[in-house]
Amino acid sequence: MKSQAIVALGEPLQELESPTPEPTGSEVLLKVTACGVCHSDVHIHDGFFDLGGGNKLPLSAKESLPHTMGHEIAGEVVALGPDAKGISVGDRRVVYPWIGCGKCATCEKGDEHYCRTPRNLGVTRPGGYADHVLVPDAKYLLDYGTMSESLAATYMCSGLTAFGALKKLGDVGPQDKILVVGAGGVGMMGVQFAKALFPSAPMVADIDDAKLSAAKKAGASHVYNSKDPDAVKQVLEDSDGGVLGAIDFVGSEASLAFASATVRKGGKVIIVGLFGGGFSMPIPMFPLRVISIGGSYVGSLPETKEMMELVKAGKIDPIPVETRPLAQASQTLDDLRSGSVVGRVVLTP
Repeated sequence: MKSQAIVALGEPLQELESPTPEPTGSEVLLKVTACGVCHSDVHIHDGFFDLGGGNKLPLSAKESLPHTMGHEIAGEVVALGPDAKGISVGDRRVVYPWIGCGKCATCEKGDEHYCRTPRNLGVTRPGGYADHVLVPDAKYLLDYGTMSESLAATYMCSGLTAFGALKKLGDVGPQDKILVVGAGGVGMMGVQFAKALFPSAPMVADIDDAKLSAAKKAGASHVYNSKDPDAVKQVLEDSDGGVLGAIDFVGSEASLAFASATVRKGGKVIIVGLFGGGFSMPIPMFPLRVISIGGSYVGSLPETKEMMELVKAGKIDPIPVETRPLAQASQTLDDLRSGSVVGRVVLTP
């Protein structure tokens, strides 16, 4: 099989040829038909997360090179291990990639995506920047109905990440306002799921007017350019004193500062993005404002199934998806770094 693989951190991907895997046990082999390119792939490619202050969290120790990225995968079943059940050759499925060890207490609770020894496709295991991928068990293969495979693939990370973060807000009342910070691919998914999950459409903030225009067309109730010095004040006015929850889909120092400034007393800030940097707040402000700041990491397999039912029911408007040949994987990573991608790019082997 052919793949676009990391052979040196930060360097252009290279096309490699290797033997096509043969499934054993409960494994399933898919011929990849679509694989989304996620911003977290940029960090994996670079080999680190930026922690701010010149500090970096290295990622290269978690993978051996060459490494094939790609965790938003759709494909066609072409071979089955002898113990594989509930699937047939020829079935077209999308892959839940956040796979745990299957044995620890975390996995037994259904939180495989939090497992300390994960088997995440495209992260710790070979992923979908290839023409074939090996999936450990058929239970991770989900029916995506009549939607396009390229769109279906994007839901396995950007969609699930947005859905999982919004679910952490809990009960949202008719008068509560929600703010989406960052209108990139994941943030646009957040806009769509917020419209489906909550009584009113979300507000959206970004530094790019083109992205704000796209968010408005997608149904955002209000849009704000967070570089505007009056943007925080305007959000507070439009939300009657602050939003119940702000979802930071960027994860930068500036975006988190903006998000935390806009929540009301008792509100929540959920950090999703991995752009990097540091954050500080005087400790007394946490009890005085009664706010909580937490992180969100994709979602569980049960949450994924719940999300896909919403999507298949037609309750989520599709985000813009651009397809490119697999050979353009490196260029696509560069485009993500520069912030020039609106919506999502999907590679097609």
